[in-house]
Amino acid sequence: MDSNLLFIAIIFALLVAGTLVFLFLKQRKELKLAQQNPPSDGGAASRQLQLQAYERLLLLTDRIALPNLIQRVNTPGLSARDMQLLLVQSIRQEFEHNVTQQMYVSPEAWDAVRNFKDQNMLIVNQIGSFLSPDASGADLNKHILDLLVENPKASLQNVVSEALSFEAKKLM
Repeated sequence: MDSNLLFIAIIFALLVAGTLVFLFLKQRKELKLAQQNPPSDGGAASRQLQLQAYERLLLLTDRIALPNLIQRVNTPGLSARDMQLLLVQSIRQEFEHNVTQQMYVSPEAWDAVRNFKDQNMLIVNQIGSFLSPDASGADLNKHILDLLVENPKASLQNVVSEALSFEAKKLM
């Protein structure tokens, strides 16, 4: 693997994670203000739709988390290139299936989910580009999982899930 590209991917992931942590802390402050000034009960139906959207986006982040995705779509016998395409296609399909949820959640929450999707696709594509043409899908999966084990902060799943949960709790 070309260590420079891997380093760039890790730096990108850390920058995105830092941004999400900042947004998370900002939302925490907003929640404290919202608790001090509770809204009127006129939008109960709207809040229910928003809560359902946050629930669906939490499910999306779990489904496109690379370890979960690899476990779900792993197909023995595929080449690394075919597995790469399958993983990226699965991430895209999951995301596209939930794209309408953006109208019910905050722009920051939607950006966090979109960044998580982009980050996972970047990781899959970069690791796939480093493998030899005769590598297997199992090789690709192993390298992805190794990266996540060696660099736990390379995955934004926990940060995104916490941010979504936090926003959902503000609605309750």
